[in-house]
Amino acid sequence: MPILTAKQLTNVSKNLLKAAGASDEEAETVTNLLVKANLAGVDSHGVLPNLTSYIQGIRKGVIKPGAKTEIIQEGSATALIDGNWGFGQVTCSRAMQIAIKKAQETGVGAVGIFNCNHIGRLADYSLMAAEKNMIGFIVVNSDPCVAPYGGRKAVLSTNPLCYAVPTGSGNPIVVDFATSMVAEGKIRAALYKGEKVPAGWIVDAEGRPTTNPADLYEPPLPPVQNKLAGALLPAGGHKGYGLALIIEILAGALTGTGCGEEVVSGLTNGVFIIVLRIDKFVPPGEFTTRVQKLVKNVRNSPKAVGSDKILIPGEPEFAEQERRSTAGIKIPESSWEDLAKTCEEYGLNAEELLRT
Repeated sequence: MPILTAKQLTNVSKNLLKAAGASDEEAETVTNLLVKANLAGVDSHGVLPNLTSYIQGIRKGVIKPGAKTEIIQEGSATALIDGNWGFGQVTCSRAMQIAIKKAQETGVGAVGIFNCNHIGRLADYSLMAAEKNMIGFIVVNSDPCVAPYGGRKAVLSTNPLCYAVPTGSGNPIVVDFATSMVAEGKIRAALYKGEKVPAGWIVDAEGRPTTNPADLYEPPLPPVQNKLAGALLPAGGHKGYGLALIIEILAGALTGTGCGEEVVSGLTNGVFIIVLRIDKFVPPGEFTTRVQKLVKNVRNSPKAVGSDKILIPGEPEFAEQERRSTAGIKIPESSWEDLAKTCEEYGLNAEELLRT
């Protein structure tokens, strides 16, 4: 299994995206966010397997390099954005900046996006708000891959949500999770690594529990296609199912992207963002004092048997980012071979790119 530095992975990704038609800005934005996901240990949203999927999307005309982001409707605190099927990371980064600006001016910024491709890891967008000492919240829907509670057919998206909260000192609190048991990308990542998945994550085409990631897909398996035969299961049973429904409504119905089976492309994301300016509600010092006290009380509360530490959401990812920045990023052999082959198709030598 190759171990690459963030710089090496960045160089390969940028050059391949530009060779496939992306501008320098697009390649920079997409690559930076993919590599950040890898550094945080969220490999399902990192360079692999997503970069090869994006290249396929460009070839099929699903992702349109150079597409312009348009504001279709706008109010003092709201905006609806048409991504025109450009790179999702580019569209969502711009949308978050708009939401932040509106929150700075009015206290609240709420922005929806449609005609948007896959935006990647949600945390990096919420963190853009937290870095401005504001609360960032984002939800996303996509194509169906999750069965409803009590069902066996995929009719809902994984419908992830994320919020980031500044703490006044140290890292923000970051909660980022799918309302399914896991993101579909984690099943793909296990498939590429030749690993089983835990029981309770997925069911096969007949609705039977399985630990074989291949049972989620119809042949030919990813990365050739991601068509599902089985389904992911909702997290927390009826509770995850309820969250998934409201996210489907916010990200799908409210933005005009569509809900459930209306979303036909595996790269499509409907996106809904909210940014809150803290000092429009309470004095910032009062807020951070309460948050810090809450964190301290939670961290110092009695531990369960077998637990030696209570973590605050986001801590594992920040720690992994620090570790991988030094130790490097492990890439599955099969994924690296696919990427190297794609590079060759564009006249690039992946091994040479690692050395430059």
